[in-house]
Amino acid sequence: MTVDILTFGCRLNAYESEVMRGLSASQPGTQTIIVNTCAVTAEAERQARQAIRRVARERPNARIVVTGCAAQIDPAAWATLPNVHRVLGNDDKLKPESWLPGAGSAVSDIMAARETAAHLVTEFASRARAFVQVQQGCDHRCTFCIIPFGRGPNRSVPIGVIADQVRTLVAGGYQEVVLTGVDVASYGPDLPGAPSLGQMIRRLLLAVPELPRLRLSSIDPAAIDDDLWRLIAEEPRLMPHLHLSLQAGSDLILKRMRRRHLCAGAMAVIHRARDLRPGIAIGADLIAGFPTETDILFDETLRFVQQAALPYLHVFPYSERPGTPAARMPAVPRPIRKQRAAALREAGQREASRFFTSQIGHMVSLLTEADQSGHTEHFAPVRLAQLSAPGLLVRAKVTGSTDDLLLAEAA
Repeated sequence: MTVDILTFGCRLNAYESEVMRGLSASQPGTQTIIVNTCAVTAEAERQARQAIRRVARERPNARIVVTGCAAQIDPAAWATLPNVHRVLGNDDKLKPESWLPGAGSAVSDIMAARETAAHLVTEFASRARAFVQVQQGCDHRCTFCIIPFGRGPNRSVPIGVIADQVRTLVAGGYQEVVLTGVDVASYGPDLPGAPSLGQMIRRLLLAVPELPRLRLSSIDPAAIDDDLWRLIAEEPRLMPHLHLSLQAGSDLILKRMRRRHLCAGAMAVIHRARDLRPGIAIGADLIAGFPTETDILFDETLRFVQQAALPYLHVFPYSERPGTPAARMPAVPRPIRKQRAAALREAGQREASRFFTSQIGHMVSLLTEADQSGHTEHFAPVRLAQLSAPGLLVRAKVTGSTDDLLLAEAA
């Protein structure tokens, strides 16, 4: 049989898609399409609905299974789309019994979840790096975010299970692993001994000495523990790259978002990271046009980005999520949200261009991907002068740059 998976959203979804690829091998029939949805923005949901309608037109005999956060939050709406055979909740999609022949649709009470399932993934289709889930769910309630209602409370994966997964992937040839979750900085309080994220990473690197490169997905700047700071300073296998869940650079907007940090705290994290690991690349998630954001408040965020010199920005125009407090706040007009998002992206592009220029002449270690592309230890995109097989660690010299990437030749 054929199982195709369309994945939207975060790296955690990418990991879970590979779990489902293995579990769904027992599905009857010849064509099954799994659509793993995202609920972070209305645009992510629109793209998933559009993909389902396209598949229904182009492959009318395919059985479509819809899952993910958007399906968890509003299963009835997704069940009405053409050719949708089943809707599975986020917990149910990772249960082997959900994929047995004859299993019906299921949407679990995810808010009652107290543990996260453990699955060994051996490969990631069309990817040179691997993602490993270390944590699931979130106990915080940012006013703009619907994801806790799609993922439930914080649940951590035991360190031994994480080590087994990483060991399996390294044995399969993966040179780089990315630790992912909904709120990775909240790792550990539900486990015996309450290990912190930094303690888990330190023990993981000791348990799997053969792992060449470890990277973190987005992390809350308010929750970096002392062990993680020591690893940032001293551990060469932890890549010199941080991506912060910043969201805004205005104290008033951060308070209205109910974030756990303010601008001074976030800037202190950025300076400390650069002091401990000179040359570290830092990125950030940002929301443009959050409700009540005036021109003056937006300018505060724009100045923060410029002062912090962040080369990697992931910018979203604010998207109302029904049921969240922010959706009831005075809205910024959509055209202004888009204009502000474009201004933030332009500022980020200027910083990225400066960072890429600073790398010219340096030797880098890059993980090769498709064709002649790859990413350095700083997660800078690279175009190699030579063809290379994907999934290899290659030493290369940076010979030039564009606004979007580095140019390099293998050493």
